[in-house]
Amino acid sequence: MLLFCQGSLPIPLIIKYDENGNKGIYNVFVFNTDSLSKEYHLAIINKPFVPLIADKNSLSNDLTFADSVGNYSTDYTKRNLLDYYVDRDIRVIKFLQKQNFISSTRLVVAGHSEGSAIAANIAYKYKKVTELIYAGGSPLGRIMTIIERARNEQLKDTARNVNGIFEYWGTTVENKNNDISTGDTFKGQYQFSCPPPIEILLKLNIPVLVTYGTKDFGAVAQNDYLRIATIANQKKNFTFKDYIGVDHNFFPLLQNDKPDYEKFNWDKVAEDWRAWLKKK
Repeated sequence: MLLFCQGSLPIPLIIKYDENGNKGIYNVFVFNTDSLSKEYHLAIINKPFVPLIADKNSLSNDLTFADSVGNYSTDYTKRNLLDYYVDRDIRVIKFLQKQNFISSTRLVVAGHSEGSAIAANIAYKYKKVTELIYAGGSPLGRIMTIIERARNEQLKDTARNVNGIFEYWGTTVENKNNDISTGDTFKGQYQFSCPPPIEILLKLNIPVLVTYGTKDFGAVAQNDYLRIATIANQKKNFTFKDYIGVDHNFFPLLQNDKPDYEKFNWDKVAEDWRAWLKKK
């Protein structure tokens, strides 16, 4: 079985669209599942208190499930926490592994972006995980990604106030148990930042594949540092695959640093995952 932990935001798994009579649904997974599904049962879990199925027209422009002013539901924000997702996902895994059509001998956990931190913690806490795929993650924590992206923006706009992020982090630490918000809670931000995932990752002895784009300005330096740390700690169970010139979602960037959505690379990334798993 392969469990995929998706990234952030309260986005329904199944989104229906009707564009000038052209009806359909967007992909549930970010990649085409044809290749991986030949060898694994694939699983993905919906966000808490977010509709499993929704019409595109009922969602915000970024496809999130929010009210008319962009606020997320309290039921969702109170559960949008690292420890909630890890505990929930392990419970789902245990349920699935009790089914007679699911093999219990191999369990792959993959995650992208926010989901990479969830996947890493599942691999650390649930010893039946046999391989981990860590994609587009923030090994030094979410707050570092926020800062790094702001630094990149500051290169183009010197008025960008990066110091305000450090002040925000101080407020987050002071309120790390506060789970009341219409967006990301202090509790959620703290859990996805501290302790940083690198502390978990370096304790793993199972095979780990790390994939990331070299123009993912919020994570490339962190993943390069993770690579340095694995070498320093002589961790032979890690494999790194950097994708040259692509962003957080593996899209190449145009000259204005905007993603070129015409060039979709997720299927290549998933095929590289499959090839790596086949060697294990």
